[in-house]
Formats: sequence, structure tokens, C-alpha cells
Amino acid sequence: MNLIQVFDNLKVPEENIPELLEFAGQHEDFLSKIVKASGNQVEYSVSGTQSTNSKLVDKQIAFLGSSVTYGAGALSESFVDYLRKKDGIYPFKEAVSGTTLAENGDNSYVARLEKLPILENISAFVLQLSTNDAKVDIPLGKISESDKYDITTSIGAIEFILEYVKKTWNCPVLIYSNPSFDSEKYGKLVEATKELQKKWKFKFLNMWDDKRFDYNEKDRQLYMVDDIHPTRAGYKMSWLPEFEKALNDIYEN
Repeated sequence: MNLIQVFDNLKVPEENIPELLEFAGQHEDFLSKIVKASGNQVEYSVSGTQSTNSKLVDKQIAFLGSSVTYGAGALSESFVDYLRKKDGIYPFKEAVSGTTLAENGDNSYVARLEKLPILENISAFVLQLSTNDAKVDIPLGKISESDKYDITTSIGAIEFILEYVKKTWNCPVLIYSNPSFDSEKYGKLVEATKELQKKWKFKFLNMWDDKRFDYNEKDRQLYMVDDIHPTRAGYKMSWLPEFEKALNDIYEN
């Protein structure tokens, strides 16, 4: 497979190609599945997406996450990139595949957040509820009754991030979950996030409990490359409208 030609035919942004080539060396079978997926064909690409007269235009928004925020199943094009093209936002996309909310190395959400430059004019912060915390068996933790957080747990890490964002930018926060997949542990993280919402008053885009994301077989083949990672079509046609609505709600409230 001549990957450079494949990426060109699929209109993969040139800046994404080096990382995809590196990814190919580590996950050749998965990349082959991605480039062949019907939902990743050129008609669903970011480059083929039209801009609109959006209320989100010129909003500067930070995104912290792992593979789903990055777009690992969609040739590195996630909902963030569609928001940039269609809605005209200025995104800061800090996403590394395979990483956890909880502190467990240099690439954790907490570690990367603390290393970020102090960005100016951030008007909203979007946080992915990482599926990796459930996958690698990170302790769930519990909601703190003080300003001390156990960042080696998922809940402690979320609270640390929320406090950091409040002190640094004092902007609204949107946390989002994946749609339902086979993980009891992730379901418990979703339930805990609902409780956290009462304390921290963030917006929660809870796709886990949203039956609209229980796709039929036809839509699943188009929208998802596996149980966790959307295709370009999944981001563009299914997820993007929900992020647009959630972000508009943040700015209007």
C-alpha cells in the first residue's frame, strides 16, 4: 500500500501525514482498516466541509483529550477539526492517543495540562472523559471534600483539571463522554461525572446515556471504525451537531 498516495486521495491534511506514517509503523492493521472504512472516504473529509454563518465563529476553545479528541479512527480529523472548518472556531487541540485523565506518566491529561503555555483569550475548555482510564484500570476515586485531589484517580484528576481551568482562564467547561460500549468501569465514570457536575456546574455532553448513539448496523458501519473511535462520517454527521449545540448553550447561558 502506497500510503502517501492513499492519504492524498483521501485529502488528508499534509500536517497530519508524519504522525499517520509513524502510527502505521506501530498499528499497520488498524490503519489499513481506517483507510478502507466507508465513513473515512473523501466525501466526509474536513476539506470537503462547508463553512457556515455560525455563532461560534472566532471563539477560541481549548480541547484536552486522548484518541477520540485526536481523531485516531478518522485519519486524525476529529470533531475539533470540523468545528474549525464549519463553525470558524480557533481551536487549541491537545490530544494524545492512549492517555488517561489520571496521573500515570508524562502524557496523562494532568501532566500535559500543567505543561501547556498559558493560552490567552480561551473562552471555553472541552475535556474528554477518557476511555483509557477504564481500559487500563485506573482507580475511579471519589469527590473531594477539600481542595486536595488525588490525581492518580480519574475523579481526582478531573477535579484538579476543573480547578486549574477555573484559576487559569475562569471559562465555561464542557466535558463529554463516549457513546455506550462494553465497559462497566466507563459507565461508573460517567455516573461519577454526573455527581461531579452538581459540584462544579460544568456542561456535560453525555453521549453514553443518549440512545441516539445506539446506532443500527448500517449507521455503525458508516460512523464507527470500532466500538470507541468514530470515522470522519461519525464525527461530521453524528457528533458535530451535538458539540455545536452544547457549545452554543455554554455561550448563551
